[in-house]
Amino acid sequence: MDTSFNNQNRMRRRLVQSAAAGVAVGIMTPLCRANTFGDSLLKGAGSTFVMPLVQRWTKEYREDGVGTEFAAHNSGLDTDLWGRAALDYEAAGSLAGLQRLQARAVDFALSELPMSQKTLTRLGLIQIPIVLGGVAIVTHLQELTRPLRLDGATLVSIFRGRISRWNDPAIVALNPDVNLPDLTIKPIYRTEGSGTTYTLTRSLETQDSAWPGDVGVDALVRWPVGLPARGSSGMAQALLARTGGIGYLDAVQAASTGLNIAALANSAGQFVTPGRAAIEAAAQGAARQIALKNEPPQLVNAPGEHSYPITATVLAILNAANKKRGDRRARTFLKWALSHGQQSAFDMGYVPLPPSIVEQVRAML
Repeated sequence: MDTSFNNQNRMRRRLVQSAAAGVAVGIMTPLCRANTFGDSLLKGAGSTFVMPLVQRWTKEYREDGVGTEFAAHNSGLDTDLWGRAALDYEAAGSLAGLQRLQARAVDFALSELPMSQKTLTRLGLIQIPIVLGGVAIVTHLQELTRPLRLDGATLVSIFRGRISRWNDPAIVALNPDVNLPDLTIKPIYRTEGSGTTYTLTRSLETQDSAWPGDVGVDALVRWPVGLPARGSSGMAQALLARTGGIGYLDAVQAASTGLNIAALANSAGQFVTPGRAAIEAAAQGAARQIALKNEPPQLVNAPGEHSYPITATVLAILNAANKKRGDRRARTFLKWALSHGQQSAFDMGYVPLPPSIVEQVRAML
């Protein structure tokens, strides 16, 4: 029995169930030591999916003066000894970010792993969307000069281990003009609790009714085959090191690898890559769902001829009670990100929230 997998899944279930039982979250040990963040005053942790954007936001917020000026007029974020708005973020993965938030080791968490309104209420949390992005399927095949085409059924078969060679007839049929190699497929998966894994498995579930029971739809699942990698950086390194590899990354970090990003068949049967326009198309018509009553948005396999099928919403999770200084600082930073940070998101290839949604979300803070 894979005790590590079972223990990790029990960990997530206890995060959700402990408040309902009215007990302390015993598994939420303070995983961040006191010096993890140095002397920073605002601490966040979680998603690696959005790490490049958060790094840019952190720089702008701390060093460019915008964050300091914004904080000075919005009650709450102190500055460090150099007059900078003090902020640090640990890209530990979505599940770990939620654990750190529950342990009061951080002031906010970022995640693509949504919680239901019932769970949020029980845990005394709120969640808000901050940006949209695509989960790219990345392959390491030197023969490819254009995006490899894959549909949902074929992708399921690859991650189940039922298709194990790159020149399998199912893949060849989708790519008739490509000379695919007789090479072993090497699936790579995330080992830690990952919101990117959740988004991918949500999509695969829609293609295979047996997937939830056999593999799972969660931040941690029991992959039938494959090689482990930790974090987005570990996934990128594993893909670069293995010819024949296939894995998943956020579209921004996937582009930086220089490897092939697959074109996936969407609900209309069109093959699309995770560009900004395709992610925006997936989000169209979902505006109410994104902000309405804190309900988790579901943007996988969204309708539309141009929609990208594995689209994720990055959520910020924070304490509902706005009593402590850390809670106020978190709200100040997130308000800044929703106003001053959306252009940076656009520039990097993420998809900002529509202005109408931004106003609704800011009102929740």
